[in-house]
Amino acid sequence: MAAAPPGFEKQDVEGRCVHVELGETFGESGLSRARLGSMMGSNLRTTANMDKKAVVDTLNRILEMELAGVVRYTHYSLMVFGPYRLPIVEWLRAQADESLTHAHQAGEMITQLGEHPSLAMGPLLETHDHDIEAILRESLEHERATLSFYNDLRRLVEGESVMLEEYARQMLATEEQHLGEVDRMLRKPGDVATAAMSLMG
Repeated sequence: MAAAPPGFEKQDVEGRCVHVELGETFGESGLSRARLGSMMGSNLRTTANMDKKAVVDTLNRILEMELAGVVRYTHYSLMVFGPYRLPIVEWLRAQADESLTHAHQAGEMITQLGEHPSLAMGPLLETHDHDIEAILRESLEHERATLSFYNDLRRLVEGESVMLEEYARQMLATEEQHLGEVDRMLRKPGDVATAAMSLMG
């Protein structure tokens, strides 16, 4: 068995000597030091290549847009009237809850990168038009704007950070699904064609 380098050591369940500092096992099935060093060096180079400032700025724009979504959908839910009010209000409140969850996720990404989450909020436009169709179209516009920031994030981290890339792709899938849902709500009964192709782009 090869001599272990300086560092904290312990034995695993099979009695092999494990060097905890580098995660290296000394034995026939151990990971070679050269291979481990190569993996660590590659990871460091990848992190160094990422434009951290641009990534954090984009995450903060996402945080601000999602927080604006909380206010927007909460406001919408208070302004719905008529015989179909209850299911629409329930749906809008669920969107507000989802936006808050997304804001939390973006904020966690920012702090994981060692930066400070924004206290600002995305744009809030009061049109005073609370017709259900108008509300849904405003929702589409807001979601499309938010989607563009997730796309920006994906481009910034692609090939640079697995964690951030997976996060961006997951959120893009969620937002695109939401856009499709709102689009179907805007269609007239019997319509198959999308109601807002210009918004979904």
